[in-house]
Amino acid sequence: MQIRELKIPDSYEITPKQFGDDRGVFLEWFRADHLEQAIGRRFPIAQSNTSVSKRGVVRGIHFADIAPSQAKYVTATRGAVLDFVIDIRVGSPTYGQWDSVLLDDVDRRAIFISEGLGHCFVALSDDATVSYLVSAPFNAEREHGINPLDPAIALEFPAEAGTPLLSPKDEVAPGLEEAAAAGLLPTWEQAKAFYATLGGVG
Repeated sequence: MQIRELKIPDSYEITPKQFGDDRGVFLEWFRADHLEQAIGRRFPIAQSNTSVSKRGVVRGIHFADIAPSQAKYVTATRGAVLDFVIDIRVGSPTYGQWDSVLLDDVDRRAIFISEGLGHCFVALSDDATVSYLVSAPFNAEREHGINPLDPAIALEFPAEAGTPLLSPKDEVAPGLEEAAAAGLLPTWEQAKAFYATLGGVG
C-alpha cells in the first residue's frame, strides 16, 4: 500500500494494492505495521463502526476531547463519499484549513485522521457504506461538532452530492470561531503532547 501525508499534518491517505482475477479482488485495507511506520506512533484500535448513508448526507464535522479523543481510519466498502479532515487545533499552522480524499469501492482508499482533528464526509451515492476503526470508544460527553456549512471553513461539496442533508444536531452545531471562543477546540500543543504519549515504533 501507498501512504502519503495530506496537507493537514497528522492525516494520511492510504491507497491499497488490489489483486484481481476472474474470481474478484483481494486487498489489505488496513495494515497496522505499515500505518504506524508512516505516522511514527501506535494506533490502538478500540472500536469499529459502520454507517450507511443516502446521497447528499453529510456526517460531521465531529471531534472528541483530548485526551483520549479518537483517531480514525476510514474507508468506503460500498459506493462513494468525499471524506474531509479539518484542522481545528488552535495554534496549528494549518488551523481552519482542510483536505479531502475520495473513498469509494473502486480505488478502495482509506484516510487516517489523528486525534484532535475534525472529520466529516458527504455521501456521493445512495447506500454509501463507510467503515471506521477508532482508537477509543465513543463517549457522548466528550463528543463535539462544528457546522459543516460554516463559511469560515468553506468545505467544497461536489455537485453530484446534491443538496446537503444534515442531522438536526449538526445543523445547530457552532461554527469554528464560535467553538473556539467557547473553549471546545483542542490546541496544537495538546495534540502534539498526546501523540508523544503513544510511543514511537521501531
